[in-house]
Amino acid sequence: MNVESSESLPARIATALAEQIIRGTLKPGDRVRQETVATEFNASHVPVREAFRRLEARGLLVSRERKGVYVPLLDQASIVEITRMRAALEVLALRYAIPNLTQNDIALAEAAINEADGCQDISAWEEANRNFHSSLYRPCNMPRLLANIDALHEARLRYMYATATMVEWEAKSAEEHSALLDAIRARDVEAACALLEKHIDDAGEILVAAVGALQP
Repeated sequence: MNVESSESLPARIATALAEQIIRGTLKPGDRVRQETVATEFNASHVPVREAFRRLEARGLLVSRERKGVYVPLLDQASIVEITRMRAALEVLALRYAIPNLTQNDIALAEAAINEADGCQDISAWEEANRNFHSSLYRPCNMPRLLANIDALHEARLRYMYATATMVEWEAKSAEEHSALLDAIRARDVEAACALLEKHIDDAGEILVAAVGALQP
């Protein structure tokens, strides 16, 4: 999950609230009150407002004029947007990373597949999933691109937690990850990029359907 690197009070407040929003402790549609957060962190309203601003920029809070600050609702359009952006950016990262991938990077990706296979909950599985993707993208050596990819995974993670009881990701992802890794070992850039794009698109379609089933 993407977290603030700074140890400042606004950063710590933003990190704590982001965790609550992503895991569903703060539910879609909940109002987040400045006064409550300020009391919880023994802080003035200034760092709380800054934390809110950072979370709004990350899409984890939304401000309604004269009505306060709320956790955004889960919506299918957001998943479509996140999926399209992921497909574009992650394929770009992979394309530039493959020439630089070492045997150690590939071993880390393989270890992440095995790690995911033994996970018992969505939190542990998603961490292994991110380790797999990160090990393949990191050698692209494009820090801004990687930061944007991390932000998209954070935005997606809220939907993963909300639909965790409805979707079984393990077997499908393990098979697709293994096929992707085979193409990478063969240094077949076009095949690897095509497999990654389909992997991301298929996952997005599954999330869209799952969120649709959540709607009353």
